[in-house]
Amino acid sequence: MKKNTDDIKRRIDELRKTILEHNHRYYVKNEPVISDFEYDILLQDLAGLEKKYPQFASIDSPTVKVGSDIEKKIGGSFFEQSSHRFPMLSLSNTYDKGELDAFFERVDKVNDSYKVSCELKIDGTAISLTYTEGVLKKALTRGDGIVGDDVTENVKLIPSIPHKLSGSGYPKDFDIRGEIFMPYSSFDRLNQERAESGENLFANPRNAASGSLKLQDSTLIKNRGLDCILYHIVCEDFNFTSHYESLKKAAEWGLPTSKYTELCESRQNVFDYIDKWDVARRDLPYATDGVVIKIDDIALQNSLGYTAKSPRWATAYKFKPEEALTKLISVDFQVGRTGAVTPVANLEPVHLSGTTVKRASLHNADQIELLDIHINDYVFVEKGGEIIPKITGVDKTKRNEESAKILFPEFCPDCGTKLQRSELEARHYCPNSIGCPTQIKAKIVHFCGRKAMDILAGDATIEQFFQAGFIKNPADLYELDKERLLTLEGWKERSAERFLDSLNTSRAVPFNRVLFALGIRYIGETTAKNLTTGLSEISKIANATKEELLSIPEVGETLAESIIEYFSDNKNIELINRLKSFGLKFQSESSKSEVISDKLIGKTIVISGNFSISREAIGALIESHSGKNSSSVSSKTDYLLTGDKAGPSKLEKATKLGVAIITEEEFMNMINN
Repeated sequence: MKKNTDDIKRRIDELRKTILEHNHRYYVKNEPVISDFEYDILLQDLAGLEKKYPQFASIDSPTVKVGSDIEKKIGGSFFEQSSHRFPMLSLSNTYDKGELDAFFERVDKVNDSYKVSCELKIDGTAISLTYTEGVLKKALTRGDGIVGDDVTENVKLIPSIPHKLSGSGYPKDFDIRGEIFMPYSSFDRLNQERAESGENLFANPRNAASGSLKLQDSTLIKNRGLDCILYHIVCEDFNFTSHYESLKKAAEWGLPTSKYTELCESRQNVFDYIDKWDVARRDLPYATDGVVIKIDDIALQNSLGYTAKSPRWATAYKFKPEEALTKLISVDFQVGRTGAVTPVANLEPVHLSGTTVKRASLHNADQIELLDIHINDYVFVEKGGEIIPKITGVDKTKRNEESAKILFPEFCPDCGTKLQRSELEARHYCPNSIGCPTQIKAKIVHFCGRKAMDILAGDATIEQFFQAGFIKNPADLYELDKERLLTLEGWKERSAERFLDSLNTSRAVPFNRVLFALGIRYIGETTAKNLTTGLSEISKIANATKEELLSIPEVGETLAESIIEYFSDNKNIELINRLKSFGLKFQSESSKSEVISDKLIGKTIVISGNFSISREAIGALIESHSGKNSSSVSSKTDYLLTGDKAGPSKLEKATKLGVAIITEEEFMNMINN
């Protein structure tokens, strides 16, 4: 018996550890590796064991605590945390209508006459908005249910969320909860941009919405296409008797609510609503993963109460992901701009979620090995987040002698160079970045892109230049002239002039876009902007230590190592020097300040927080008075200049090292006296 309970305890501990790891991937990193369905099965297994063996119960179990989205980032900026005035709990859920019947039967024991509000379960990231006197005062993420990240400034940039309510009759002070989500159109556009810049793609719209909401640079939110649907009001002086009626009032005040919510009078009405939307959801412009069922009567809600983790008056019925079975015909190995080799499965066409699927990514060699996929196997295909086709399994009962193991290439399928793979990464890479034709052409196309240098040259034009021997790297573009262009098929005076005009115009592109255009692995638009804000010249980025790079918002270990590796290659330095000679900007405008005094000579100052003027302007002031503007606190730092919301890690390190901490007012006195 002792041995049996030891085994049970070991299994419970393993499940808790596994679920907590998946919580971190889902809520913090936005990089889930299992489906919601697989996660829910793990959670149900754990809940079942804890119920059967109560001696192993724990207040820290993931069956009791809400998964937290609060991120503790070393060397980077934190969001300020704030307590929820009312706990922000999660919902229980089921994939089984029998369990839904059990939910209604538990309610019947308290009161068997009630209506039910049915709402679509939006697959986004939870948010709580606080309105006081009709004005938006605060926006918090769910966090751990008790404390959340303050993302007010980011939320204010989402068009559908009003800063001031319209109409009248709203409570003086209330919170309203809902989901911030990313429509499919915005998701497709964002992933296309990330693919072009060599960044990892978001797996689904939920991850993209959550990652976008936590961007350190609020101005970037405007371009992410986020939206919001709100579904629950909480406050002290709640005067409504019906949940459904409270949402109708919220819509009158200008708050975004769902037009698909229905008030159901019977259990059968609820099941009809579920069946209807299990099909109709595929025509919606955003992702939904189920239906939320709420008891409408507020008094009955209060009677039913709460568990430690979720309300007893609400639950979620989750849709099982749609999948299809089809044959894997072959696998292509595609070389990307950064040299990453991605296996892509070619499938017998199959209809899935409203579209015909012919291809699906296999991601990397590990994924192929994990799924044990063979050519000519019959494979299960799902659409991750209803968008990206992915292979989730193999029907091995259909495997026959025609099936053949997939062999990942040892050499680059384009240039023949031996592939490499870092211990820290799952992907194989072709290291021949300057000799692999696919990489060369893709890098130049990226360089010319609208969000990079905005040069009038797409894939076909770059292919033509490359085949003619005109270009081998982006700098070669600036040596092209009209005479050479007119030797190419299809080129006329006007097309040559337009291309050359776009080349000349590109010389005025700001530093952050030039850095993005270089195509350094993992540097997207956001990180390029953050890097050029923190390190205002290319030489500062090239010579930055790993610690200095990690202090820049959105820069992690992998990106820091990629930057250091890029600038350690002399060929990349030669390319930058050539581009400099053609007049491209490798310095932020704000850094070009004249020295007007020596008041800060020999002083190293680190900036942290928000100020009455921009951080770039503060940095320029430091340099104009002969000081050094550094990005990270060290023993060589003389002052930590702090504004509102200064980074806790920098404050802690400065205190530990005995670095003087000064305010904006003290700094201005230093340079003005």
